[in-house]
Amino acid sequence: MGNKINPLGFRLGFTQNHCSLWFEERDYSEDLREDERIYNCIENYVQHIKSSINSSYGGITRIEILKQTELISVNIYIAFVDLFIEKKGQEKKKKKDDEQEIKQLRKEVQNMLVQSMLDSVNRKLVISIEKVEKPYREPKILAEYIALQLKERVEIRKIMKKAIELAEKADVEGIKIQIKGRLNGIERARKESAMQGRVPLQTLRAKIDYCYYAVQTVYGVLGIKIWIFV
Repeated sequence: MGNKINPLGFRLGFTQNHCSLWFEERDYSEDLREDERIYNCIENYVQHIKSSINSSYGGITRIEILKQTELISVNIYIAFVDLFIEKKGQEKKKKKDDEQEIKQLRKEVQNMLVQSMLDSVNRKLVISIEKVEKPYREPKILAEYIALQLKERVEIRKIMKKAIELAEKADVEGIKIQIKGRLNGIERARKESAMQGRVPLQTLRAKIDYCYYAVQTVYGVLGIKIWIFV
C-alpha cells in the first residue's frame, strides 16, 4: 500500500466508522452538500468564539452527523469545552451557560439550513457536545499546536519533540509526525519527520488516528501530517 491511501479510509469497517450516517436513494448529492454546510457552519461558529476569547485552538476533534426521516442529530467532540462556555472578560458560571451556548449553536446551524433551501429545514435538529478527556491524544489538536509554533518560528525539531512529549503523556502507543514545505524559510522545500513508539500503518486491526493540516506562514503553506497509534 505504501503511502498512497488515507489511513482512516483504509480502516473503514475495521477500527474506523463514517462521520456521516444516513441513507439516500435519490438526492445523494444534496445531502452531501448539506453535510458540508453543517460542518462549515459549526467551524465558523467556533472560529468566532475562538477569536472573541483570543484562543489559539479550535478544539473540535470530530463532528458526527446522523440523519433520520424527521431528525438530524449532530454530535460534536471538542477538546476545550471552555470555548463554548466562556466569553471574553467573563468567567465560567453555571451549567446554564453551557446549555445557552448549545442553543445558540443549534440556532446558527438551523439558520444555515433555512438559507440552503433544502427539505431538511423541516427536520428537528439535535446537537450534543462531548468533551474529549485527553486532548493531545487527538491528531488534530496536536496539529493545531504545531501550526501555532510554526507561525511563531520555533525550531522544527523542538516543535516535534514537544508534540511527541504531549502525546506520550496522553498514553499513546506510538506517534509519527511529518512536516513538509519551505521549513525555516529556505528556498527549497524539504521534509522533516519524527517518530516515537510503534505506528503499524499496514495492520488493519491497529487503531490509527490520522490528520492532515495545512498552515499558512510568511514563507508559504506548510503541510503537517500526524499518525497516532492508540
